[in-house]
Amino acid sequence: MKKYIVLGCLLVSAVVLRSQTDPQIGQYMHMQTTYNPAAAGDGGLMRVAGLHRMQYTGMDDLPMTTYFTFSSPFVIAKTNHAAGVRFLNDMYGLFSNQAFHVEYAYRHKIGKGFLSAGVDLGFVNVKFDADKVNLDEIADVEMTGQTEEGYHDKEAEDPVLQNLGKSANGMTFDMGVGLYYSSPQWWAGVSYSHLTRPKVRWGDRIGMQLIGTLYMAGGYNWRLRNKDWTLKPSVMAMTDFTSWDVNLTLLAEVKGRYRFGAGYRIAGSVNVLLGVDIIDGLQLGYTYELPANKLIRATYGSHEVYLAYGFNILRPKRTNRYKSVRYL
Repeated sequence: MKKYIVLGCLLVSAVVLRSQTDPQIGQYMHMQTTYNPAAAGDGGLMRVAGLHRMQYTGMDDLPMTTYFTFSSPFVIAKTNHAAGVRFLNDMYGLFSNQAFHVEYAYRHKIGKGFLSAGVDLGFVNVKFDADKVNLDEIADVEMTGQTEEGYHDKEAEDPVLQNLGKSANGMTFDMGVGLYYSSPQWWAGVSYSHLTRPKVRWGDRIGMQLIGTLYMAGGYNWRLRNKDWTLKPSVMAMTDFTSWDVNLTLLAEVKGRYRFGAGYRIAGSVNVLLGVDIIDGLQLGYTYELPANKLIRATYGSHEVYLAYGFNILRPKRTNRYKSVRYL
Protein backbone atom coordinates (compact mmCIF):
# COMPACT_ATOMS: atom_id res chain seq x y z
CA MET A 1 0.00 0.00 0.00
CA LYS A 2 2.95 2.35 0.30
CA LYS A 3 2.96 3.02 -3.44
CA TYR A 4 -0.70 4.05 -3.20
CA ILE A 5 0.11 6.44 -0.39
CA VAL A 6 2.89 8.11 -2.39
CA LEU A 7 0.78 8.45 -5.53
CA GLY A 8 -2.17 9.68 -3.53
CA CYS A 9 -0.08 12.40 -1.93
CA LEU A 10 1.05 13.56 -5.35
CA LEU A 11 -2.53 13.89 -6.51
CA VAL A 12 -3.63 15.67 -3.35
CA SER A 13 -1.15 18.42 -4.26
CA ALA A 14 -3.29 19.03 -7.41
CA VAL A 15 -0.49 19.51 -9.91
CA VAL A 16 0.14 18.12 -13.39
CA LEU A 17 2.16 14.93 -12.98
CA ARG A 18 5.14 14.40 -15.27
CA SER A 19 5.65 10.75 -16.10
CA GLN A 20 7.73 8.43 -18.26
CA THR A 21 4.94 5.96 -19.06
CA ASP A 22 6.64 3.76 -21.68
CA PRO A 23 6.91 0.18 -20.38
CA GLN A 24 10.17 -1.76 -20.63
CA ILE A 25 10.30 -5.23 -22.18
CA GLY A 26 13.00 -7.88 -22.36
CA GLN A 27 12.19 -9.02 -25.93
CA TYR A 28 12.96 -5.59 -27.43
CA MET A 29 14.95 -7.13 -30.30
CA HIS A 30 11.84 -9.01 -31.47
CA MET A 31 9.26 -6.25 -30.82
CA GLN A 32 10.93 -3.31 -32.55
CA THR A 33 7.76 -1.55 -33.65
CA THR A 34 6.64 -1.10 -30.04
CA TYR A 35 9.15 1.74 -29.73
CA ASN A 36 10.34 2.51 -33.30
CA PRO A 37 7.81 3.03 -36.12
CA ALA A 38 10.59 2.90 -38.72
CA ALA A 39 10.95 -0.85 -38.07
CA ALA A 40 7.58 -1.54 -39.73
CA GLY A 41 7.99 -3.91 -42.66
CA ASP A 42 11.37 -5.19 -41.48
CA GLY A 43 12.34 -8.42 -43.26
CA GLY A 44 9.93 -7.74 -46.13
CA LEU A 45 7.13 -9.70 -44.43
CA MET A 46 3.71 -9.02 -43.03
CA ARG A 47 4.02 -9.57 -39.32
CA VAL A 48 1.53 -9.92 -36.48
CA ALA A 49 2.86 -10.13 -32.93
CA GLY A 50 1.65 -10.05 -29.35
CA LEU A 51 3.45 -9.76 -26.02
CA HIS A 52 2.27 -10.00 -22.42
CA ARG A 53 4.41 -9.11 -19.40
CA MET A 54 3.66 -9.65 -15.70
CA GLN A 55 6.13 -7.67 -13.63
CA TYR A 56 7.07 -8.28 -9.99
CA THR A 57 4.89 -11.36 -9.43
CA GLY A 58 4.12 -11.93 -5.77
CA MET A 59 3.46 -8.25 -5.12
CA ASP A 60 -0.01 -6.70 -4.84
CA ASP A 61 -1.37 -4.99 -7.96
CA LEU A 62 1.61 -6.06 -10.05
CA PRO A 63 2.22 -4.09 -13.27
CA MET A 64 1.01 -5.85 -16.43
CA THR A 65 1.75 -4.90 -20.04
CA THR A 66 0.15 -6.19 -23.24
CA TYR A 67 1.24 -5.25 -26.78
CA PHE A 68 -0.36 -6.14 -30.10
CA THR A 69 1.26 -5.11 -33.39
CA PHE A 70 0.71 -5.63 -37.09
CA SER A 71 2.84 -4.28 -39.94
CA SER A 72 3.26 -4.91 -43.65
CA PRO A 73 5.58 -3.66 -46.41
CA PHE A 74 4.18 -2.48 -49.75
CA VAL A 75 5.42 -0.93 -52.99
CA ILE A 76 4.13 2.22 -54.71
CA ALA A 77 5.63 3.23 -58.07
CA LYS A 78 8.77 1.17 -57.39
CA THR A 79 9.31 2.81 -53.98
CA ASN A 80 9.23 0.81 -50.75
CA HIS A 81 6.93 1.64 -47.87
CA ALA A 82 5.44 -0.03 -44.81
CA ALA A 83 2.46 0.58 -42.54
CA GLY A 84 1.14 -0.91 -39.36
CA VAL A 85 -0.83 -0.53 -36.15
CA ARG A 86 0.15 -0.86 -32.50
CA PHE A 87 -2.02 -1.33 -29.41
CA LEU A 88 -0.84 -1.07 -25.80
CA ASN A 89 -2.63 -1.89 -22.56
CA ASP A 90 -0.44 -1.09 -19.56
CA MET A 91 -1.55 -1.24 -15.91
CA TYR A 92 0.64 -0.01 -13.06
CA GLY A 93 -0.65 0.74 -9.56
CA LEU A 94 -3.36 3.39 -9.58
CA PHE A 95 -2.93 4.01 -13.30
CA SER A 96 -3.76 2.24 -16.55
CA ASN A 97 -2.64 3.33 -19.98
CA GLN A 98 -4.25 2.35 -23.29
CA ALA A 99 -2.69 3.54 -26.53
CA PHE A 100 -3.42 3.04 -30.22
CA HIS A 101 -1.05 4.18 -32.97
CA VAL A 102 -0.92 3.96 -36.75
CA GLU A 103 2.63 3.58 -38.10
CA TYR A 104 4.15 4.48 -41.45
CA ALA A 105 7.72 4.00 -42.74
CA TYR A 106 9.47 4.95 -45.97
CA ARG A 107 12.09 2.31 -46.82
CA HIS A 108 15.08 2.91 -49.09
CA LYS A 109 17.44 0.11 -50.10
CA ILE A 110 21.08 0.81 -49.21
CA GLY A 111 23.67 -1.92 -49.72
CA LYS A 112 22.33 -5.26 -48.50
CA GLY A 113 19.66 -3.71 -46.30
CA PHE A 114 17.02 -1.00 -45.96
CA LEU A 115 17.20 2.41 -44.31
CA SER A 116 13.78 3.50 -43.03
CA ALA A 117 12.29 6.69 -41.67
CA GLY A 118 9.04 6.29 -39.76
CA VAL A 119 6.33 8.11 -37.84
CA ASP A 120 3.45 6.97 -35.65
CA LEU A 121 0.28 8.91 -34.89
CA GLY A 122 -2.35 7.94 -32.39
CA PHE A 123 -4.08 8.48 -29.09
CA VAL A 124 -3.25 7.70 -25.47
CA ASN A 125 -5.88 7.22 -22.78
CA VAL A 126 -4.69 7.29 -19.16
CA LYS A 127 -7.02 6.23 -16.38
CA PHE A 128 -6.54 7.06 -12.70
CA ASP A 129 -8.39 4.85 -10.22
CA ALA A 130 -9.17 7.34 -7.45
CA ASP A 131 -11.19 4.75 -5.54
CA LYS A 132 -7.97 2.95 -4.60
CA VAL A 133 -6.46 5.99 -2.85
CA ASN A 134 -6.60 5.35 0.90
CA LEU A 135 -6.90 8.78 2.49
CA ASP A 136 -6.92 7.24 5.97
CA GLU A 137 -3.40 5.89 5.46
CA ILE A 138 -2.19 9.12 3.82
CA ALA A 139 -3.34 11.22 6.75
CA ASP A 140 -1.97 8.81 9.36
CA VAL A 141 1.44 8.64 7.69
CA GLU A 142 1.62 12.43 7.49
CA MET A 143 0.58 12.86 11.16
CA THR A 144 2.20 9.92 12.94
CA GLY A 145 4.36 8.03 10.42
CA GLN A 146 2.24 4.92 10.91
CA THR A 147 -1.23 3.66 10.00
CA GLU A 148 -3.98 3.67 12.64
CA GLU A 149 -7.46 2.65 11.60
CA GLY A 150 -10.04 5.42 11.84
CA TYR A 151 -7.65 8.26 12.71
CA HIS A 152 -8.49 10.34 9.64
CA ASP A 153 -11.59 12.53 9.55
CA LYS A 154 -13.34 11.65 6.30
CA GLU A 155 -15.08 15.03 6.27
CA ALA A 156 -11.71 16.56 5.56
CA GLU A 157 -11.07 14.40 2.50
CA ASP A 158 -9.38 16.18 -0.36
CA PRO A 159 -11.99 17.82 -2.66
CA VAL A 160 -9.88 17.10 -5.75
CA LEU A 161 -10.16 13.34 -5.22
CA GLN A 162 -13.84 13.70 -4.36
CA ASN A 163 -14.45 15.41 -7.70
CA LEU A 164 -12.68 12.62 -9.55
CA GLY A 165 -15.11 10.03 -8.23
CA LYS A 166 -14.15 6.38 -8.48
CA SER A 167 -12.05 6.82 -11.62
CA ALA A 168 -10.97 9.43 -14.13
CA ASN A 169 -10.05 9.08 -17.80
CA GLY A 170 -8.16 11.44 -20.04
CA MET A 171 -7.30 11.07 -23.73
CA THR A 172 -4.78 12.98 -25.83
CA PHE A 173 -3.07 12.92 -29.23
CA ASP A 174 0.37 11.31 -29.39
CA MET A 175 3.22 11.13 -31.92
CA GLY A 176 6.58 9.41 -32.32
CA VAL A 177 9.36 9.28 -34.93
CA GLY A 178 12.25 6.96 -35.76
CA LEU A 179 15.08 5.91 -38.06
CA TYR A 180 16.06 2.30 -38.65
CA TYR A 181 18.57 0.30 -40.72
CA SER A 182 18.46 -3.46 -41.11
CA SER A 183 20.63 -5.87 -43.11
CA PRO A 184 21.20 -9.64 -42.88
CA GLN A 185 24.19 -9.08 -40.58
CA TRP A 186 23.30 -6.13 -38.35
CA TRP A 187 20.57 -3.66 -37.40
CA ALA A 188 20.35 -0.32 -35.61
CA GLY A 189 17.70 2.24 -34.84
CA VAL A 190 16.96 5.47 -33.00
CA SER A 191 13.50 6.73 -32.08
CA TYR A 192 11.68 9.22 -29.88
CA SER A 193 8.26 8.70 -28.31
CA HIS A 194 5.76 11.35 -27.15
CA LEU A 195 7.31 13.95 -29.42
CA THR A 196 4.67 16.58 -28.60
CA ARG A 197 4.91 15.96 -24.81
CA PRO A 198 1.12 15.50 -24.61
CA LYS A 199 -0.88 16.24 -21.47
CA VAL A 200 -3.76 14.11 -20.21
CA ARG A 201 -6.28 16.09 -18.16
CA TRP A 202 -8.59 14.81 -15.43
CA GLY A 203 -10.68 17.88 -14.75
CA ASP A 204 -9.38 21.40 -14.25
CA ARG A 205 -6.66 20.81 -11.67
CA ILE A 206 -5.22 17.34 -12.21
CA GLY A 207 -3.47 15.73 -15.13
CA MET A 208 -0.40 13.91 -16.37
CA GLN A 209 2.23 14.97 -18.89
CA LEU A 210 3.79 12.19 -20.94
CA ILE A 211 7.53 12.75 -21.12
CA GLY A 212 9.31 11.79 -24.34
CA THR A 213 11.75 8.88 -24.33
CA LEU A 214 14.77 8.53 -26.62
CA TYR A 215 15.57 4.96 -27.69
CA MET A 216 18.82 3.74 -29.27
CA ALA A 217 19.04 0.05 -30.15
CA GLY A 218 21.21 -2.21 -32.25
CA GLY A 219 22.28 -5.79 -32.78
CA TYR A 220 24.68 -8.01 -34.71
CA ASN A 221 24.49 -11.55 -36.12
CA TRP A 222 27.80 -13.39 -35.69
CA ARG A 223 27.85 -16.82 -37.34
CA LEU A 224 30.38 -19.18 -35.78
CA ARG A 225 32.59 -21.69 -37.58
CA ASN A 226 29.98 -24.25 -36.75
CA LYS A 227 27.33 -23.02 -39.20
CA ASP A 228 24.53 -24.27 -36.95
CA TRP A 229 25.37 -21.65 -34.30
CA THR A 230 24.89 -17.87 -34.44
CA LEU A 231 25.55 -15.41 -31.63
CA LYS A 232 23.27 -12.35 -31.52
CA PRO A 233 24.43 -9.61 -29.15
CA SER A 234 22.12 -6.60 -28.88
CA VAL A 235 21.74 -3.46 -26.79
CA MET A 236 19.01 -0.92 -26.11
CA ALA A 237 19.55 2.39 -24.31
CA MET A 238 16.66 4.63 -23.31
CA THR A 239 16.46 8.00 -21.57
CA ASP A 240 13.99 10.76 -20.82
CA PHE A 241 16.99 13.06 -20.16
CA THR A 242 16.32 12.83 -16.43
CA SER A 243 17.01 9.12 -15.94
CA TRP A 244 18.45 6.47 -18.23
CA ASP A 245 18.72 2.70 -18.60
CA VAL A 246 20.68 0.25 -20.77
CA ASN A 247 19.68 -3.32 -21.58
CA LEU A 248 22.46 -5.68 -22.73
CA THR A 249 21.49 -9.04 -24.25
CA LEU A 250 23.31 -12.02 -25.75
CA LEU A 251 21.32 -14.66 -27.60
CA ALA A 252 22.60 -17.93 -29.09
CA GLU A 253 20.67 -19.36 -32.02
CA VAL A 254 20.93 -23.04 -32.99
CA LYS A 255 20.01 -24.30 -36.47
CA GLY A 256 18.07 -21.12 -37.16
CA ARG A 257 15.24 -22.32 -34.92
CA TYR A 258 16.16 -22.49 -31.23
CA ARG A 259 17.29 -19.50 -29.15
CA PHE A 260 18.51 -19.04 -25.59
CA GLY A 261 20.44 -16.32 -23.82
CA ALA A 262 20.69 -13.82 -20.98
CA GLY A 263 20.51 -10.11 -20.42
CA TYR A 264 21.39 -7.44 -17.90
CA ARG A 265 19.60 -4.17 -17.27
CA ILE A 266 21.82 -1.51 -15.69
CA ALA A 267 18.86 -0.12 -13.73
CA GLY A 268 18.90 -3.34 -11.73
CA SER A 269 17.78 -6.67 -13.20
CA VAL A 270 18.98 -9.82 -14.95
CA ASN A 271 16.96 -11.99 -17.30
CA VAL A 272 16.94 -15.29 -19.15
CA LEU A 273 15.46 -15.51 -22.67
CA LEU A 274 14.20 -18.56 -24.54
CA GLY A 275 12.71 -18.87 -28.02
CA VAL A 276 11.71 -21.38 -30.69
CA ASP A 277 10.29 -21.38 -34.19
CA ILE A 278 7.26 -23.65 -33.88
CA ILE A 279 6.82 -23.75 -37.67
CA ASP A 280 8.35 -21.62 -40.42
CA GLY A 281 7.47 -18.01 -39.62
CA LEU A 282 5.78 -18.73 -36.25
CA GLN A 283 7.94 -17.75 -33.29
CA LEU A 284 7.37 -18.21 -29.56
CA GLY A 285 9.52 -16.55 -26.89
CA TYR A 286 9.73 -16.31 -23.10
CA THR A 287 11.68 -14.12 -20.67
CA TYR A 288 12.16 -14.52 -16.93
CA GLU A 289 13.56 -11.47 -15.16
CA LEU A 290 14.78 -11.00 -11.59
CA PRO A 291 15.60 -7.68 -9.92
CA ALA A 292 19.24 -7.28 -8.89
CA ASN A 293 18.43 -5.04 -5.93
CA LYS A 294 16.35 -5.06 -2.73
CA LEU A 295 13.15 -5.72 -4.72
CA ILE A 296 14.21 -9.37 -4.96
CA ARG A 297 13.02 -9.81 -1.36
CA ALA A 298 9.45 -8.93 -2.32
CA THR A 299 8.93 -10.58 -5.70
CA TYR A 300 9.25 -13.90 -7.50
CA GLY A 301 10.40 -12.12 -10.64
CA SER A 302 8.79 -10.99 -13.88
CA HIS A 303 7.44 -13.16 -16.72
CA GLU A 304 7.14 -12.18 -20.36
CA VAL A 305 5.84 -14.21 -23.30
CA TYR A 306 5.45 -13.25 -26.93
CA LEU A 307 4.14 -14.86 -30.10
CA ALA A 308 4.88 -13.59 -33.61
CA TYR A 309 4.04 -14.77 -37.11
CA GLY A 310 5.73 -13.50 -40.28
CA PHE A 311 4.08 -14.26 -43.61
CA ASN A 312 3.72 -12.99 -47.16
CA ILE A 313 0.52 -13.21 -49.18
CA LEU A 314 1.50 -10.56 -51.73
CA ARG A 315 4.18 -12.57 -53.54
CA PRO A 316 4.38 -16.20 -54.69
CA LYS A 317 5.30 -18.61 -51.94
CA ARG A 318 9.02 -19.35 -51.67
CA THR A 319 10.45 -22.73 -50.89
CA ASN A 320 13.15 -21.39 -48.55
CA ARG A 321 12.49 -20.43 -44.94
CA TYR A 322 11.80 -16.87 -43.94
CA LYS A 323 15.13 -15.09 -43.65
CA SER A 324 14.67 -12.04 -41.46
CA VAL A 325 17.09 -10.66 -38.90
CA ARG A 326 14.31 -10.68 -36.32
CA TYR A 327 12.53 -13.96 -37.16
CA LEU A 328 15.23 -16.45 -38.10
